[in-house]
Amino acid sequence: MNKPLEYMPPEEIMALMDTADERALSAVRRARGAVAMAAGAAARAIGSGGRLIYVGAGTSGRLGVLDASECPPTFSAAPGQVIGIMAGGKKALTGAVEGAEDSEAAGRSAITRITTCGKDVVIGITASGTTPYVLAALAEAERRGAETWIIKCQEAGGGRQAKTNEILLDTGPEVVRGSTRLAAGTATKLALNRITTAAFIMLGKVYGELMVDVMPTNRKLVRRAVDIISEVTGCDAGKAEDYLKKSGMRPKTACVMIAGGVSKAEAERLLKAGKGFLRRALRP
Repeated sequence: MNKPLEYMPPEEIMALMDTADERALSAVRRARGAVAMAAGAAARAIGSGGRLIYVGAGTSGRLGVLDASECPPTFSAAPGQVIGIMAGGKKALTGAVEGAEDSEAAGRSAITRITTCGKDVVIGITASGTTPYVLAALAEAERRGAETWIIKCQEAGGGRQAKTNEILLDTGPEVVRGSTRLAAGTATKLALNRITTAAFIMLGKVYGELMVDVMPTNRKLVRRAVDIISEVTGCDAGKAEDYLKKSGMRPKTACVMIAGGVSKAEAERLLKAGKGFLRRALRP
């Protein structure tokens, strides 16, 4: 007979969680094709003036908000390009809001309030696949012409809209039964990381493995931007920092200014002509 969890030493609990997390990674690997398609959809939406919109409740909603909030500093995503909507609103980010995930009306209202349209991609996140708030939001988004996706961790989840694409992350039973912040949460976070990272790579936000569109909003990120400029152009840190300031704190612009010996305006023109891809701007 298996030993009850509460009688296990920490090492045994860790071993169980290792196994569960390995299942989470395997689930994301199995869903690679669908995740890649969602990333492509997100890139097309953002590139054409639309938005990537996450909708979730509880852990799923918090993960969506987290992923959305990390896109501006990492990729200089414009405000509103990636949005995280959570049942219960901001209050639910740090505490439970009773009944929030059960309100279909609130889910529809959330989509209506941000005037979702045909340019947008809306991804509903629900480990069970049955959360009323999320399913109602997807139905409203679909009605408004948006491309819709659902990320779920159980095959049994019902109520999916006819046109909604599916990402199934079948993570199996949780170490603590029903606690979807564990393996299901891990798999969901991995999938969201992949969707936005791949989407912004496709939109020219990196140069090789360098995040050349980083938003240098603090000293750490300023140092990172300086290092990136130095690595791309071969200049010293002093020159990199000087041109970062001259560029208006835009690392890609600074790189083109240094490499091409051009003005800020010309660097911005070259980047625009290259659709934001630094490699194209460096080799016009």
